[in-house]
Amino acid sequence: MTLKKFAPWKIQADDRFELSDISTRLPVNKKEIDESKGLKTLFERLNKMQNTLYAAKTHGLLLVLQGMDTAGKDGVIRHVFTHISPLGVRAQAFAAPSEEEKHHDFLWRIHSKLPAKGELVIFNRSHYEDVLVPQVRGWLRPAAIEKRLAHIRNFEAMLHDENITVLKCFLHISKAEQKKRLQARMEDPQKQWKLQASDFEDRKLWPTFMRAYQQTLSATSTKESPWYIIPADDKSDRNRFLAELLVATVENMKLKMPSPSMKPGSFKLV
Repeated sequence: MTLKKFAPWKIQADDRFELSDISTRLPVNKKEIDESKGLKTLFERLNKMQNTLYAAKTHGLLLVLQGMDTAGKDGVIRHVFTHISPLGVRAQAFAAPSEEEKHHDFLWRIHSKLPAKGELVIFNRSHYEDVLVPQVRGWLRPAAIEKRLAHIRNFEAMLHDENITVLKCFLHISKAEQKKRLQARMEDPQKQWKLQASDFEDRKLWPTFMRAYQQTLSATSTKESPWYIIPADDKSDRNRFLAELLVATVENMKLKMPSPSMKPGSFKLV
């Protein structure tokens, strides 16, 4: 599996695009990208490669998940990563900055949560919230937003130089599908705890959020740290698509298991 398969969903640097022109569902002829090998084989490959990443400790992987409310950030983490060993895997959620965090630069709270060599870390929301939300709410002027976008590009370039691969995924959901999922949350006592007033406020600002995402993805998708659009209306397609993209990304890292500290012939059991 190669990353070339995912080129149609990759955002090129400084692309001018409209999210409304990109389908929130996979085309019928693209839905089963690697169906012949089956989901079991896919997750076995992912588990094996994560084990190599953990053992080698030469590279790290940061998976950034962004998207509107109900796009499936929690769902992806739950369904994709349940199939791999928890060793060396960590999920980190980011909410609104605390008072302490507000008194530091906007990347301050990110540094300590980054993956070490050998780790796979998933960001449920990320440093991109500190560009998107201020832009939508009008808290920062356009010049300040541009500076933050430049800081992010430089920050991720530094991570790449340190052998930390950054894979960024925008979970692309339609407004109609979001309505269905919000309604389902309101009706399910097991999911009502997820509801927040901001979910409904942000929905009213949908066009503004789409413009902010378009600008942000275009400005920060680079050759080393690209953005991919993940069609997210269908949950199973979304999970499979992201799992296959993750496998292709790790394979592209060309990881190798470390050499044993002792020669195999020297092992003796008594």
